[in-house]
Amino acid sequence: MAKLRTRKHKVVLARSAGGDAGITVMLVLLGAFMFLPMLYVIMQSLKPLDELWMYPPKFTVSNPGFQNYKALFSLMNISWVPFSRYIFNTVLTSVAGTFGHLFLASLAAYTLAKIKFPGAKTMFNMVQLSLMFNATVTAITSFIIMSAFGWLDTYWAIIVPAWGSTLGLYLMKQFMDTNVPDTVLESARLDGAGELRTYWVIAMPMVKPAWLTLIVYSFQGLWNQGASSYIHSEQLKSFNYAIGQITAGGIKRAGASAASQVVMMLVPILVFVITQSNIIETMGSSGMKD
Repeated sequence: MAKLRTRKHKVVLARSAGGDAGITVMLVLLGAFMFLPMLYVIMQSLKPLDELWMYPPKFTVSNPGFQNYKALFSLMNISWVPFSRYIFNTVLTSVAGTFGHLFLASLAAYTLAKIKFPGAKTMFNMVQLSLMFNATVTAITSFIIMSAFGWLDTYWAIIVPAWGSTLGLYLMKQFMDTNVPDTVLESARLDGAGELRTYWVIAMPMVKPAWLTLIVYSFQGLWNQGASSYIHSEQLKSFNYAIGQITAGGIKRAGASAASQVVMMLVPILVFVITQSNIIETMGSSGMKD
């Protein structure tokens, strides 16, 4: 009888050590290839203006320096609205929109997945159908709704639409169908737990990869949001919009523009690195069902 291979006292797939090495090398190469665009952006931010406009463009930088970052922060300091206000606007809308979306999407997903009621299947079909529509298609309707509620030129115009995004609801529902056994929920109910307690204490810890993925997607979308048709006041505009405005001064601000791209991508990358394993697990489970 063949001896099972183990690693850290766990049984692993029955393939040779050479096969493991080959797969590792392939994954390292693919990872390095996917990292190249990010590395190119960083290299661009370290180039002086004469290298930025060199043709044909070079991947590497001959005379690296931080002059582009100095130019960017100098431009930020001369903005007539304090740049800290733009950062505050983006952080507020990103955090409030993300966690509001997480709570509402997970609660609705628990209801659709684990509570039997008439029309549940029809409602979920409507959720799936809504994923087919781009935000541009519903822009006019959304603007009319925001105007009717008096939310134009307020934070609510950014936060509330984020709460209503159906992508998070879809992911959470599919993950709960697969990873939250009905028998565990029934045991909690027999022990006297109400639905809200069962949802928060039992279901949510079991779908941690899904809600971490939801945090990443929602936060990234809100953090990178630029100009909004709902916001006209300069004091309420986003950090991404402000960066775009100060770097839109033509060739002489090309260096500052390259540096701004690195600044904008740092926070989403950090959030993704922290939760990447959970994102992969969620994507692998969202389309499967026992």
